Amino acid sequence: MRTRPDHRVTDRRSLLLNGMTLAGAAALAPVAAGEAIAAASGGVQLAQAAAPRASTTLTVKSVERLAGSATSYAYAVKAGPFVFLNGHEAFDFQHGLAPEVEGPPGYRLSGRPPLRREADYILRRMRAILKEFGTDLPNAVRVDQFYTMGPAVSAYHLARFAEFGSYIPPSTSIITERCFTARTNTHTSMIAVMPAPDWTIDKITLPGQPISASGYNPAVVANDFVFVAGNTGATNDPRVFVPPTRNWGGETAFRRQVHYVIKERLEPSLKAAGSALEHSLKAQAFIRGTDNFPDFMDAWSQHFREIPCAVTVAPAKDYATTDAMLEINLIALKNGATRRKQVVETGISPMATFGPCVRAGELVFPSGFIAVGRDGLVPGAANFGAFDGLGLAGQTQGAALLSHAEVVCKAVGVSMANVVRAQYFLTDIRDFAGVATAWSDHYGRQPHPFAAVQVPGPMPATNASVIGDFWIYAG
Repeated sequence: MRTRPDHRVTDRRSLLLNGMTLAGAAALAPVAAGEAIAAASGGVQLAQAAAPRASTTLTVKSVERLAGSATSYAYAVKAGPFVFLNGHEAFDFQHGLAPEVEGPPGYRLSGRPPLRREADYILRRMRAILKEFGTDLPNAVRVDQFYTMGPAVSAYHLARFAEFGSYIPPSTSIITERCFTARTNTHTSMIAVMPAPDWTIDKITLPGQPISASGYNPAVVANDFVFVAGNTGATNDPRVFVPPTRNWGGETAFRRQVHYVIKERLEPSLKAAGSALEHSLKAQAFIRGTDNFPDFMDAWSQHFREIPCAVTVAPAKDYATTDAMLEINLIALKNGATRRKQVVETGISPMATFGPCVRAGELVFPSGFIAVGRDGLVPGAANFGAFDGLGLAGQTQGAALLSHAEVVCKAVGVSMANVVRAQYFLTDIRDFAGVATAWSDHYGRQPHPFAAVQVPGPMPATNASVIGDFWIYAG
């Protein structure tokens, strides 16, 4: 693995911005600050707003010019006991295409299969980065993968078994339209913890159920936190399966799968881990077809109406089985956790977010954002087509998403320097150039801890092309 001299390790301390740019501010209606908030019932509190403060030191590994571009990329962030590896694909961070992945010119099919070369490159570099921080793959608690095709999953699993050995953390695997680059087929992000007596990993299995063929644990517990793997709703259970010959009869197949995943997959995993649904903090749901978004939110709310849980919803192309229609992963607190779940009041329009913002100790989980105003319209969309040469669609939407994230950071008393992952789901990956421009406009050369993939369109809101999911450390 080549090590590049301009890979940077920095400490973040209030490098930026307690305010937002004019472009960002214009995308938001004013948000009331400093509201007095009373404690909510059921052990869930509302977080008190606080003025942004200098951040606790975060260690960032970054490259100043990603693949020779003007984009500064934070590929790894250590925040307290956590290490976030963001959006890794099989290319050299500084120079772009990696010869050891590409293979000999004119004979790419020689040697190890190209998809396996990708997977090996990603996981070996991830492991090397973790070791630089003083941790390793056995301390990983979650891994998320996006692929362009099924054979890429198979190659990655072979590499994953080779690198991880007998323990593979809870995993989410989604087939999507495209990775960040046009030449890669696997996109991976990871969360690991630093080794410490109070951060040992308790590996959870479900009674009567073997570990899946993919080898990952359905859930793990680390300190107060429970990490649950992505679960799909594909099943032959007659309560869920709807024969293709049936046009109606009770709830649709999609809604049945939502209920099944929550009650028959996520809830048993939480129970086995010593947790419960009411301790849920953050979910990501990957949905086949945006027409299903309203049904997802409606079915989800039947279980979570009285349970504050951040949720991000994004389109997906396919899953491990073609009859699956969604996959959901989850983070929760265990029973008796010392940390307490809090709801963070932000004032962000419900139109622009899929759910509440939830905090548990040092981790803050906003729900996913979509760049619409209180009227449900994407600001400035009339100009997108005329000024596509400026990347205006990505810039405008990126500014709005970042402004929402700024509001959350301000509400918990930190700056945007404390964003440890900014995950973008785009219907056209080329719009990311505009998102990156918006980041630079807001924060200058501050490294962008992004992960970006292309998902099937359209988005649920007309003219929208980006959904943003931000992970924030407030320790």
